[in-house]
Amino acid sequence: MVFVDDLVKEGWLKTPNIIEAFEKIKREDFVPEDINRLAELNEALPIGFGQTISQPLTVAFMLELLRPEPGDKILDVGAGSGWTTALLAYCVCQKSRKSLPAGRQGKVVAIEIVPELYEFGKKNIEKYGFVRRGIVEYVLGDGSKGFKKQSPYDKILVSASAEEEPEELKKQLKAGGKMVLPIKNSIWLFIKEDDKNFQKKEFPGFVFVPLV
Repeated sequence: MVFVDDLVKEGWLKTPNIIEAFEKIKREDFVPEDINRLAELNEALPIGFGQTISQPLTVAFMLELLRPEPGDKILDVGAGSGWTTALLAYCVCQKSRKSLPAGRQGKVVAIEIVPELYEFGKKNIEKYGFVRRGIVEYVLGDGSKGFKKQSPYDKILVSASAEEEPEELKKQLKAGGKMVLPIKNSIWLFIKEDDKNFQKKEFPGFVFVPLV
């Protein structure tokens, strides 16, 4: 894909596992059919119900901060079209990159609150068999509350903008875990040191749809 080559050349994509995910998971499989021809553009595209599939550059930046690895359990909040979920799923199940303990498989729990987008995203994800293979669990629900049943998580990704730090999501993150999310017009990286302390770093200058 042209935008993948550009993101690599420009330094937005750096990690081999993430680059491979961008090459293997086709963005065109996650956009509505009437705008399929626009999937190669490096820009956010509408998917209905006031939501978008994020700009590839933004997704690349967030995944490079998150660093999904084989064997991780990741919560994906605001799954939308399913594209980011599929990228994460590809990264967590690539055993060739790292030797995993016997019986351990990476997992992505994807949560979406809009019923129609939940169905759209789940259908898109299944083009790659991730739900059938048990790598993705797709949940209809309020992502701002996380998904406690599968917690704690190694990593959490939020793809829509919150107004403040999501306390419930912070609780569901493992010690040593990472969370990447937009708050207003900045992307934030949280690294959990223990139950009370987080390292935080802000990256301003981004635009997201609001977390609903």
